[in-house]
Amino acid sequence: MSREREPNVRVRRLEEGDLNEADRIMRMAVGTELGLAQPMAYFGDSDSVRTRFQTDPRTALAVEVDGRFAGSSFVTRRGSLGLVGPLTVDANLWDRGVARALLGPTLDLLQGPGITHRGLFAGAHSPKHLALYQSCGLWPRFLTTIMEKAATDAGGGAYETLSSLADADEAVEAARELTGALYRGLDLGREIEAVRRQGLGETLLVYDGDRLAALAVCHRGGGTEAGGGRLHIKFGAARPGTAAAQRFSRLLAACESHALAHGCPTVVAAVSTGRRGAYRQLLERGYTIRSVGVTLHAPDLDPYPDAFVMDDWR
Repeated sequence: MSREREPNVRVRRLEEGDLNEADRIMRMAVGTELGLAQPMAYFGDSDSVRTRFQTDPRTALAVEVDGRFAGSSFVTRRGSLGLVGPLTVDANLWDRGVARALLGPTLDLLQGPGITHRGLFAGAHSPKHLALYQSCGLWPRFLTTIMEKAATDAGGGAYETLSSLADADEAVEAARELTGALYRGLDLGREIEAVRRQGLGETLLVYDGDRLAALAVCHRGGGTEAGGGRLHIKFGAARPGTAAAQRFSRLLAACESHALAHGCPTVVAAVSTGRRGAYRQLLERGYTIRSVGVTLHAPDLDPYPDAFVMDDWR
């Protein structure tokens, strides 16, 4: 019995002309993996491919099989934290080594002395994905929940928006100082700028007097990673310390208030179940779990354990 021919695999930089096919393959791959009857409908009118490509085209790769476009991958650089994803391959080519061939060069984009922690999000139900990532030195830790709730304006949500400030650079530097207090070198500046430049949503800032107490980088509405009618908290964090829980509560209230003010009745957030304080506060506030995955890490530790942080690594 003849063996199936090994595919001719080539990895290259993703180009703007690839984006439609990259988006189609991502939707079909994720929807198929989840066993959906209509896999293409899973992401609705949200967009992860174009927004991430426009944030930094240098951090996006394409894979070709026998000369045909077959998938894509992206990395996100948050200063010292580097994230992989989404990485998706045409479902017709699964189990032929294509994802592995793409993963290696993708992780290479996160090499260098500046990045001290690498990670990604995967479906907790897939042994083959966990095995693939573990073979590359990425190890699973706590489950991460994707949660949502109907926004309500319960008060206590006073905040500023980055776009309304006369000195946005000063606010970004304050955000950098806050995230650096969570994990040395953690920097959301690139994503904050992408949200501003692409008109994806807003960065919310909560203050204690003149000092930044909490921040949230949010996508909002169709054509972003949120999707129509949703505010998606890509990253949200409270300054660490004895009052971190109270700061986090004020940040959640600010996100809901902002969502309602901009026609988004639903708020979406991701939180590790290992960060008990943040996870329990979301549950107590009425967030419900929409899906569950797991984050994988190199080195094998949480970069900011026990912090009041929401961060979506998908």
